[in-house]
This record gives sequence, C-alpha cells and structure tokens, in this order.
Amino acid sequence: MSSTATPGPNRVVIGMDPHKRSATIEVMAPDEGIEGGGRFGTDRDGYAAMLTYARRWPDRVWAIEGCAGIGKHIANRLLTDGEEVVDVPPKLSARARVFATGQGRKTDATDAHSVALVGTRMTGLRPVVNDEQLAVLRILVDRRRSLGEEHTRLVSQLHQLLLELIPGGAKRDLSARQAKALLAKVRPRDAAGKVRRRVAAELIADLERIYARKKAANKELTELVAATGTGLLDLPGIGPSGAARLLVEVGDITRFPNKAHFASWNGTAPIDASSGDQVRHRLSRTGNRQINRVLHIMARVQMRNPSKGRDYYDRKRADGKGPMEAMRCVKRRLSDIVYQQMLNDAITHAVTGPGGQQGNDSDSSATGSHPHTGSSDKPLPGPANNKPKTPLRKAG
Repeated sequence: MSSTATPGPNRVVIGMDPHKRSATIEVMAPDEGIEGGGRFGTDRDGYAAMLTYARRWPDRVWAIEGCAGIGKHIANRLLTDGEEVVDVPPKLSARARVFATGQGRKTDATDAHSVALVGTRMTGLRPVVNDEQLAVLRILVDRRRSLGEEHTRLVSQLHQLLLELIPGGAKRDLSARQAKALLAKVRPRDAAGKVRRRVAAELIADLERIYARKKAANKELTELVAATGTGLLDLPGIGPSGAARLLVEVGDITRFPNKAHFASWNGTAPIDASSGDQVRHRLSRTGNRQINRVLHIMARVQMRNPSKGRDYYDRKRADGKGPMEAMRCVKRRLSDIVYQQMLNDAITHAVTGPGGQQGNDSDSSATGSHPHTGSSDKPLPGPANNKPKTPLRKAG
C-alpha cells in the first residue's frame, strides 16, 4: 500500500480539513513555510477549482484528516484523479493544533494547518489506496456491525418488557425462539399488559429478521475474506467480522516496522504505571479501538474455552497480576500473533499472488495460534527485524 512515488526535495503537503460541502486546504513547503491555501466547495465546480489550484505544485501529496470518516468522499475523488493521498488521524492533528497555537480552538484554517504540519513532519502515515476489494469489505463489515448493534438494542428492549410480563424476567442469553416460547405462556388481562405482550411479539419478529440478516452477512463476509487468501480465520477467536475489520483497518501490515509498533497502534502495548519500587503496567486506552475490540473478543473467546490463551491468563493470575493486567498480557500476545499472521499473508501474496498456498518458511508462523507464541508482555519490546526481504504488496 505504500506509495510508489519517490518524494522530491520540493514536494509540498496539501493539508485538508474536509467537510460535507466544503474543504479548507493549506499548502506547506518542506521547511513548513505556507505557500498557499483556501476554502473550496465539494460540488463539481468547487472540486475542479481546488484541483486546478493544487496543480500549481507538480510535486504534491494530499494529507487529509479522517479518510475513513468525513474525509473519505473527497479522498476517493482525488484517488480517482490520480492524486497521492495520506490519511492523518484526528488525534495527531489535534495534538499538532495545540502545539502550534498554544490552545485547542478549532477553525477550518487552523485544522488545515495542523493537518499540513502532521503531513510534513510525520513519517509512516497511511497512504490511501483505491482498492475495490477492501472498499467492499469495509462497507459490509460496517453493515454487519450495525446489525449487531441493532440486535443488542432489540434484545435489551425485549428483556425490559419480559421483566414486566414474567416474574424474574428471562435469562440473559435469550434467542428469538426462546423468547417466543416464553411469550406464548403469558396471557395478561389488563390493557397495559396486552400492549406489552404485543410490542414484545413485534420485537421478537424484528429479532428474527435481524438474525437472518446477520447470518447472511456472516456468510458473505466469510466468502470475501477467504477470497483474500488470509489465514486470519484460522486463528481461534477471530470470525469473519473480526478478520474483515483487521484487513480494512490495517491495510498494509508492512507499514509497521515490527510487532511492537503494531501493538502500540492498536492499543495493546501496555503503559508503564510503575511507582517507586512497584513495577507494573496498565491497559492502554489509546490506539485503534476497533482493532482493540477485535483482539478483546479474540481473548475472551480463548479464555472461555480450554486453550493456551486460558492457560496463559491463569499463569498471569497465579503470578499475582489482577484480572485487567492479565487480560492486557493476553491481548498483547494475541496482537503479536495477528501481526505475524498478516505478515505471513503478505509474504504469501508477494510470492504466489492472491489465492496461493501459504508457505511455512517462518519459524514464527502463526500456526501456533495461541498466546504462547510471540514476544514477551513487556510494554515496548526492543526492535525486531521482522520485515521480510521479499518485496511486498498489500495483503488482500
């Protein structure tokens, strides 16, 4: 996913603060001098005027805040027109704004300036690519997540109604079929009870439809993820949604120099919380929260079942670590395993192309898909030369 263009000494960074109907840009030279800027509409005429203006600088790269969110629509248009785009995380631009202005006040101009600063100063920003396969995966995995959230909301409402209809309510893990069987035994006589029963029946019907859609979405995601040739689905605790989320959020795994950088990016690298003679680390609340959630689910699945992950957690608890610290250790190890699996996938794709059989020439292969494989649980392990020598291209 890395850009093939070689940056020249006169390359400018065009920082952009995107909105739905407008975009504010600032053109910054390598020495951080401001060479231009302005506010443009995002309609056809405004976009054309912005592109014409930017072409005054032949050697340019666009740095856009939030290319996975509000900046996606304009980033995709620039990619279609052959422009080079990198994604600037909002947290980085917010920090740059505070350091540049001495306060956190937001205006479109200061936002564009802070984005340009990040694009000029930072290396390793994620290049945005026009990948149809990943675009389809992102749309479907976002839809699958919304279905899951809708399912949770409906179940919560149903539990509340059943608690008012049945003494003690229903059990926590309640399926639509079980709820329907419970409701069939309820015959309220009062008007409010009858309405509660009718609304509960409607919620159960909605749950059945949501379940059917979730099942279809899982099947489609499984097929699409398998078509990428990734081995993520072979890791215990990672389902089609988790694998798809990893592919769309991580993109090119080789942009991370080693597994420690990957762990820092996804928030599983622990934060030093030592004080005096007490040496301890705590769970990080930063990093990519969607990937952190995937790793958390992976850890919970392994801990619920007899596995090396559960054994590792129990050992950490026996060593005196609290539940949160032990969970942090498990997630840190799983991050290493996911990193190695995606790195192996990248090597396989580079050697055999999509759909090729995965090789097994790495001593750190993720075939050992439990937390006994990988680095230690130190917060920031020393640099490891994990990058393969084979030229790589995007996994999936």
